[in-house]
Amino acid sequence: MAARRMSSLISSTYAPALLRSLGHYSSRSTGISVSRFSTSAALEEPILPPVNVEYTKLLIDGQFVDAASGKTFPTLDPRNGQLIANVAEGDVEDVNRAVSAARKAFDEGPWPRMTAYERSRILLRFADLAEKHADDITALEVWDNGKPYEQAASDEIPLFIRLFRYYAGWADKIHGLTIQADGPHHVQTLHEPIGVAGQIIPWNFPLLMYAWKVGPALACGNTVVLKTAEQTPLSALYVSKLFHEAGLPKGVLNIVSGYGPSAGAALASHMDVDKLAFTGSTGTGQIVLGLAARSNLKPVTLELGGKSPFIVCEDANVDEAVDLAHAALFYNQGQCCCAGSRTFVHERVYDEFLEKAKAKAIKRVVGDPFRKGVEQGPQVDSEQFDKILKYIRSGVDSGATLETGGERFGSNGYYIQPTVFSNVQDDMLIAKDEIFGPVQSILKFKDINEVIQRSNASPFGLAAGVFTQNLDTANTLTRALRAGTVWINCFDVFDAAIPFGGYKMSGHGREKGVYSLSNYLQVKAVVTRLKNPAWL
Repeated sequence: MAARRMSSLISSTYAPALLRSLGHYSSRSTGISVSRFSTSAALEEPILPPVNVEYTKLLIDGQFVDAASGKTFPTLDPRNGQLIANVAEGDVEDVNRAVSAARKAFDEGPWPRMTAYERSRILLRFADLAEKHADDITALEVWDNGKPYEQAASDEIPLFIRLFRYYAGWADKIHGLTIQADGPHHVQTLHEPIGVAGQIIPWNFPLLMYAWKVGPALACGNTVVLKTAEQTPLSALYVSKLFHEAGLPKGVLNIVSGYGPSAGAALASHMDVDKLAFTGSTGTGQIVLGLAARSNLKPVTLELGGKSPFIVCEDANVDEAVDLAHAALFYNQGQCCCAGSRTFVHERVYDEFLEKAKAKAIKRVVGDPFRKGVEQGPQVDSEQFDKILKYIRSGVDSGATLETGGERFGSNGYYIQPTVFSNVQDDMLIAKDEIFGPVQSILKFKDINEVIQRSNASPFGLAAGVFTQNLDTANTLTRALRAGTVWINCFDVFDAAIPFGGYKMSGHGREKGVYSLSNYLQVKAVVTRLKNPAWL
C-alpha cells in the first residue's frame, strides 16, 4: 500500500538496484528461509552487512579527529548485541571545538557570502553523491539501527536524497518583502541566516532527521554543529564526508558523536550557538529547552513524542483499514514518534477489525533486517527492548487482553513479537504512554464526539489518522483533532514539501516544507527616510 511509504510521491526506482547489489541478500543465495514471528526456532546467524565502517571519528572543521579525551564508545549491532565499531566520544571540549569552527566559518568563511545559487549547486552535488553511494548508506543505516533493508532502500534513502534536492531548490528563493509605510519611508525586510545552528537528532530515522535539520539550515546560509544519537552514529559521519566531497567549505558542517548528558547538554547550553533544533522524547525536550533558556535564550525547535490516534469509522472498509492501521503502528518496529499507537475502532466493526488485525500481526515476518522479505527487525538496543516488554507486562497486568505476541522473538538480539491488545482502556499505560515499539492497542468507541474527546485527552498532539468514506466525517475530524498532521485514508505520507510538527507537548515549530526555513532565518526591518519622494 502506497500509504505505508515514507513518501507516496517518491518512486521506488532506487530499490531494485540496491537490492540486487546484495549478492547474499536473498534467502535463495543463503539457503535460509524467513520465519514468521510465531515460529519457536531461534533466529539464524546474522547476514554479514555489505559495507565497511570507514568513519568513526568526530568531524570538526572539515577533518575527522579523535575526541579530545581520546575516549570512544561502542555502537552495537541490534541483531545480536555485538560490537560494530568503537566511535569517538565527544564531550564538552569537542563541542567547544566544533562550535568554534562553525562560528569562524559563519563569521569569516565563504558559505554565507557565496551566492545562494552556488550553495544550491553544492547541495545538489551532495544529493548526487548520496545517490551514487546509496548502497553503502542503506547498509550502514540498517546495520546500526536494525530497520528492514527493503524499508530503508525503497522509502528512507530516496526521501533523504529528495529532501536535499528540495532544499537546494529553496536556497536562491529566500527573500524579504517591501512594505508600504504610513509616511515618507522606504521599508524592506531582510531574511538573514541565523548563524550557528546546533542540532540533535534521534536514533529511529537517523538520516531522515539529518536531512530535516541540515537541509534547511544550509540552504539558508547557516553553519551547523550536529550531535548524533549514541545508538546510531555511523551513517551521519559517512554522508557528511560526501558533503565535503561535494564542495562544502570546512567548518560549515560539524558532527559530534556522544551522549546526551555530556555532548548534548554542552551544545544546548552553548553561549555561541544561535539556534537549537532537537528531535527526541518529550522529557528530554523539556531539559533541552531549559538549557537553551538558561544560556543565551536561543530559539529552539522541538519535534517530540506522540501517542497518535488512528480512528476507524463505522463506514470503513475493514480490510483496508486493518492494513493501514497495521502499517501505521508496526512500521520501523513501532519506533515512530507519530505511530498510530491508539487504534480507535467503532463498535459496529470492532470485532471484525480485531480478528483481522490479530491475523495480520501473526503473519508479520520478523527476522534479520538484511534478509529479503523481512518486515520487522530488532529494536534499536537493549534499553528500548526492555522498556517495550515492560509496557507489555503492564498491559496484561492492567486487564487488557493480549491477543497475540507479547514476548521476545528468538534468543539473540532485540527482537519482539508483533503484539496486539484488545479491550484497552484510556487510563492504561499502554494507551497513555509512548511505547515506541510493535505494540498495537485497539480501543472501542461509539460515536464521533466521543472519539474526538478521547483522542484529544492526551498531552501529545503530533499526528492522527482517520479512516472513513464519509467526507463530512473526515472534515469534522480533521478540524477537531488537536494534532500537527491529520492523515485521511492514508498514514506516514512524508513528502519533502509537507510540514511536520506537533501541538501541545509534541513540540514547537515545523520541519520540512517551506515552513522549516523560518527556523533558520531572522527577519530584519530596514527603514530608510525618503526626501521629496515622487510617490509613496
